[in-house]
Amino acid sequence: MSIQAQTYPVFQPAMRIITNITNGFPATVTTSFAHQYTTGLIIRLILPPGYGMSQANQQSSDITVVDATNFTINLDTRLYQPFVTPATQTQFPQAIPTGEVNSTVYLAYKNVLPYGAV
Repeated sequence: MSIQAQTYPVFQPAMRIITNITNGFPATVTTSFAHQYTTGLIIRLILPPGYGMSQANQQSSDITVVDATNFTINLDTRLYQPFVTPATQTQFPQAIPTGEVNSTVYLAYKNVLPYGAV
């Protein structure tokens, strides 16, 4: 049985630079330009030293899109250090998509992994 080249939906994460995270529940994350995310995407926060809110570093959450550059995360940051932008920036805070909530997967109808019966 041969595998024919076909086009299937592929999850292609797009990292975005974070410019702000509010202290709230849910917390609102602002990106430096349009994130093009959809509600139900799961992101991981990467917050380098100097940006504050170190408690949220490496935390993952599903998101709810608010507008082109803002989304909320299901994370309670009310008691976290405030997010700040340091005077000297050598690394940037990032939102990195890691997956999707199963009920939101769009057009994923075939397993395209290289093993198993096709």
